[in-house]
Amino acid sequence: MSFHPSPPVSLYDLTFDQLLGTLVGDGLRPAHATTLWRALYRELDPAPNLRADFLGPLRRWLQERWEAPYTLTTADITTCISSSDGLTRKLLLRLHDAQEVETVLMGYPGRFTACLSTQAGCAMGCVFCATGQMGFVRHLTPGEIMAQLIAVQRLLRESGDALRNVVLMGMGEPLHNYDAVMQALATACRAPGMALGPSRISVSTVGVVPGIVRFTDERQPYSLAISLHAATDEERSALLPVNQRWPLSELIAACRYYMERSGAKIFFGWTLIAGRNDTPEQARRLSELLRGLNAHVNLIRLNATAGFSGVTTEDVAAAAFQKSIQDAGIPCTIRQFRGIDVAAGCGQLRSERTKPRKVASMVSEEAV
Repeated sequence: MSFHPSPPVSLYDLTFDQLLGTLVGDGLRPAHATTLWRALYRELDPAPNLRADFLGPLRRWLQERWEAPYTLTTADITTCISSSDGLTRKLLLRLHDAQEVETVLMGYPGRFTACLSTQAGCAMGCVFCATGQMGFVRHLTPGEIMAQLIAVQRLLRESGDALRNVVLMGMGEPLHNYDAVMQALATACRAPGMALGPSRISVSTVGVVPGIVRFTDERQPYSLAISLHAATDEERSALLPVNQRWPLSELIAACRYYMERSGAKIFFGWTLIAGRNDTPEQARRLSELLRGLNAHVNLIRLNATAGFSGVTTEDVAAAAFQKSIQDAGIPCTIRQFRGIDVAAGCGQLRSERTKPRKVASMVSEEAV
């Protein structure tokens, strides 16, 4: 009988309490857990096992247990492509099993936002989304989600910048990988590590209703964003197959439940597709659907993907759609085109090396 040793456990996959329990169980004082946590997530140290400034017990623990059984998640940046907009970078990261995911770093005046992936591929099958077109490969672990955030933080520190916002709108459906996502976000927010503000983190979903209910019941402190894109079941099911499992009536009921329990605003994403969901009638239906909700609509001009033949809405039609929503008393913004020339825009992530290409136009107004 052959013996197959267990793979090393990534320290990034441990919660603080798990790290604390492990160290204390091995005879170390609780203070060492705080020291190691700070090294991992504030100092972003890629090799804590080589630290000479740690106190003896922690230094010996790391040296004796490194690679068996503990290590750090491997997420190497194999490609970093800068957009011609001068503010957007797309990172291709290779994981331990050679699977690749994409992360996007977006710069705005005085702030930076990271768009993280939560899965390799996606099972939701949204027809206009490149990730949905590639299918589902696997969930990411908490450590693999954190590794993206750490890679982004290291890049920003090289230029003296800092990360302010995080959106989980990259590859994958966050609420389909609920436990790993929430653990990673708790790690990102915990002091004395990264200590990111929960109010500056947004979790996006295409409408996984049980996940929204759980998110509500657990009183998760992050913003909630719903990818809506259509205001009738027939139209939405044609774009987002998940609507066949959880139709609009159930989705909106879950949104009302969230709003009643949390009092928080919900951000609704609406990808504008010319002649399909950008008409005055569609705007009227959307306004009716969201009536009574504390809602904010983010309009997203369709980004081209190889697997979808739809055409993006022109500027005039997009502005008219926005005005109709605003006239109904619902805040509505048009999200900027960002990183489209390097396939870093909404719905374009597909784990591939991408050469810059020409973009026809830009939208000047930025989503809140």
